[in-house]
Amino acid sequence: MDEDQVRSERIAIVGAGSWGTALGLLLCGNGHEVRLWGHDPTHIADLLAARENRAFLPGFPLPASMLPTADLAAALHDATAVLVVVPSQFFALVLRQMAPVLAPGLGVAWATKGFDPDSGRLLHEVAGDILGSRDVGILSGPSFAGEVARGLPTAVTVAASAPGFAERLAELVRGPRFRAYTHDDIIGVQVGGAAKNVIAIATGIADGLGFGANTRAALITRGLAEVIRLGEALGARRETFMGLAGLGDLVLTCTDNQSRNRRLGLALAAGRPAQDAMAEIGQEVEGVVTARAVHAMAARLGVEMPISTEVHAVLYAGTTPAEATQHLLERAGRSELDE
Repeated sequence: MDEDQVRSERIAIVGAGSWGTALGLLLCGNGHEVRLWGHDPTHIADLLAARENRAFLPGFPLPASMLPTADLAAALHDATAVLVVVPSQFFALVLRQMAPVLAPGLGVAWATKGFDPDSGRLLHEVAGDILGSRDVGILSGPSFAGEVARGLPTAVTVAASAPGFAERLAELVRGPRFRAYTHDDIIGVQVGGAAKNVIAIATGIADGLGFGANTRAALITRGLAEVIRLGEALGARRETFMGLAGLGDLVLTCTDNQSRNRRLGLALAAGRPAQDAMAEIGQEVEGVVTARAVHAMAARLGVEMPISTEVHAVLYAGTTPAEATQHLLERAGRSELDE
């Protein structure tokens, strides 16, 4: 793609949080025009006045090629690409608002990581119901918003319903320090990006309880086994979880305090109520909603997910972190290769 073609793209980013803003900065840096939509007019007014997302991604000036707006129709008008970056619990609602004003045939991609909280379905299934027959794509992988905004080297996976659409999305986001690999396993990429948040809460709890590096490594490894079991039951390929959207994102989210899910686990271990901890974090903690969806899916599919089960119990059944730990330690011995 030559320079003139790059500059011809007009991209709508639906969601003006930290990740949507960081992706907007990346795309503007690649020569694109970005319209950044947010649902809160007060927040958008502040973005326009300060030319900075002081609420969610402070310290990064918005370029002239990024236009924040609270008008969804205006954001989508004449867009050549659409990237949805809203929390999973609002995904269906936002797509319903988008549907009447989306141009016919325009594909839709998202960087949302989670399941539909009402039905527990994967987001591409929700998108199919609401938007009909369109190309869809998912951007996922180990990528903290602040590091992308700073231009630190990052690699992600872009999966899509059609190979050409995956490559188009990857070409839009690729830059000197941002690598995008394409993939065709849209189920596996979505499951990996969502379920890892639950394991990150567990890892935060363990670290908060002072259990050390051995425990952290065990939780990441056995957590990955759980995510693979769930993914395969939903139709994903095992090898997908060895890549960026699986192991890569899991390691990132479990081991660095930029992860909101990990920070929630640390707070729970310290005895903080989940609601208080989330209010202090100040942004959506996807693992809280995802824990409920994973628990229901595992029960429906007959998939054994002991770590995720205990996280759900801590969040929703009054189990203490210490009790959850004991439940895991008391499980009967088994072969590591048991499915």
